[in-house]
Amino acid sequence: MKDFVYNAPTKVIFGRNKENQAGQLIIEYFSTYEKDTKPNVLIVLGGGSAVKSGLLERVSNSLKDFGIKFLSISGVVPNPRISLAREGIELCKKHNINFLLAVGGGSVIDTAKAIGYGVANPEIDVWDIYSGKATAKGCTPIGCILTIAAAGSEMSNSSVMTNEDGWLKRGYNSEYSRCKFAILNPELTMTLPMYQTQSGAVDILMHTLERYFAPERSFVKDNIASNGGIYGGPEGIAELTDGLAESLMKVVIKNARKLMNEPNDYNARAEMMWASSLSHNGLTACGGTGDWSCHQMEHELGGMFDVAHGAGLSALWGTWARYVYADCPSRFAKFAVDVMGVEPVYENGTEDLMKTSLKGIEALEDFFRYIKMPTCIKDLGIEPTNEQIAQMALKCSFYHKRKVGGFHPLDASDMEKIYKAAL
Repeated sequence: MKDFVYNAPTKVIFGRNKENQAGQLIIEYFSTYEKDTKPNVLIVLGGGSAVKSGLLERVSNSLKDFGIKFLSISGVVPNPRISLAREGIELCKKHNINFLLAVGGGSVIDTAKAIGYGVANPEIDVWDIYSGKATAKGCTPIGCILTIAAAGSEMSNSSVMTNEDGWLKRGYNSEYSRCKFAILNPELTMTLPMYQTQSGAVDILMHTLERYFAPERSFVKDNIASNGGIYGGPEGIAELTDGLAESLMKVVIKNARKLMNEPNDYNARAEMMWASSLSHNGLTACGGTGDWSCHQMEHELGGMFDVAHGAGLSALWGTWARYVYADCPSRFAKFAVDVMGVEPVYENGTEDLMKTSLKGIEALEDFFRYIKMPTCIKDLGIEPTNEQIAQMALKCSFYHKRKVGGFHPLDASDMEKIYKAAL
């Protein structure tokens, strides 16, 4: 197990009607950390569902009850745009905003983080932070009320933004951006279309899968036989972290299936919402790093074609897995048996790890199909040209300046092959 630092400072308030505590939580934050300052809040919103559902009214009333001044900005879209974040930054500067309240899903929270970076780092353009030209030295404090179980941004240190100039999608990680509090009411997710619910389920699952297929947590190929197959050997072992990750993935798969037939099942919604937070707050990475190939490649797919993030991930994952699994079939076989519940394949009394691995990959793709998620790029309703594929691979490699992935590092040529095979 690798050395690690685990930090998850976000206060979670979980349950029915907890959005009514927003005003109290903001006051508590200022009373604790900024005692001589009165809160002046910008509420960050998506496309209008918070207004239609009455959620914004409840949140506004909560802030009014505590005498909190606030403004709002709306219009955040999936694959959130840096242009709207810039509008929010100017609004904050004009009105001396000192707290951001994101009411929505991951795109809304990510936009709030970008606004926070821009306000706290006025000497630089906020896109320079996401493009790697600059480093954030602070972030306006943020709280959130989550309405979509998916991105995990409510407890993570990460955010992703899209620049319309070139349609580049880039992520940035910083401890400064962690939410001060996250309100999680599973009932708020019940009005989501099923496609959005299940796209979120894939995103949750992938946040743990990307960490699960980490080089430090995988068995070395040369040692498979001597170490007793998929359950033996000391290389990369993080047994507790693996157990947590496997349990989380099984819970997501179970409850995503349940929601297909029972979309208003509160317990299933609750399990998914909590899994969203735990899958991306670092817990399932302790003792390892991660791969993140699929996320990086999907960023280019989403940036160019504006597809739903989770759907883009499921469209790529199976192809990526078949491209890399032979490097370490013991890891994929462990996933197949311990997460997907497949029976190991034996040939002449010896387990065939390659065949067991392929059964696990096929089982996860069958799950994606069951929840109506794509398993190839054409299922997204798009068909990139060879030129577009080459461009995505080039952008993802930062024009040949990096490889992506830790489990099996991919260069632009590898990525181009995966995109084409995923068609």
